[in-house]
Amino acid sequence: MRILHHLPLSPQSRLVRLLLGEKRLPCELVFEKIWEKNEAFQALNPAGEVPVLVEDSGQIVPGASVIAEYLEDVYPETILMGRTIAERVEVRRLLDWFDRLFQDEVSVNLLGEKVEKRLFGVGQPDGNVLRIGYKNLRFHLDYIGYLAETRTWLAGPSLSAADFAAAAHLSALDFLGDINWAHAPSVRDWYARVKSRPCFRPLLADKISGFTPSAHYADLDF
Repeated sequence: MRILHHLPLSPQSRLVRLLLGEKRLPCELVFEKIWEKNEAFQALNPAGEVPVLVEDSGQIVPGASVIAEYLEDVYPETILMGRTIAERVEVRRLLDWFDRLFQDEVSVNLLGEKVEKRLFGVGQPDGNVLRIGYKNLRFHLDYIGYLAETRTWLAGPSLSAADFAAAAHLSALDFLGDINWAHAPSVRDWYARVKSRPCFRPLLADKISGFTPSAHYADLDF
């Protein structure tokens, strides 16, 4: 059985779980306490970060973007990185958008303060940082809403890794109840379609010690 070393509320880990699920590739999940600096895990990924995929063959694949490319190369039956040159460019542009901009402007400020500080034991959330995160979130929701209104899926006519990257970040925030869906109806409608995919069910069933999901988190009709 392939193994995915992950953290449940890590958007990057969630992206890989969604890609594996959509490609129907089963895996065993290992909750990796990266703050403990486990030597065995450091040997898998010297960066000490999740996610890390370990295949049955022993192949080690670290990092969400590397894993996404790897899965597309090795398991091409379900295409998630774009079907045409233009689509492949757009999928990768949006993957970079969520991996860098959304991560730095939103996820670091909200998940970093609310989740990582608790897990790492480094203090309480900083209200000023949270306010910056919420302000940035509104901008990103507007952009996702624009894409959802003008395209069938975020990167174009086909469901892709770009949709799962966006949904991975939003689902982690939604777990905490940080998204006011009434203010982003186009994003809510798009997210409901992604959330209804079979690959999403394991994420919606997550039980995470120390954290309580929002009341509507697992509701497909929210």
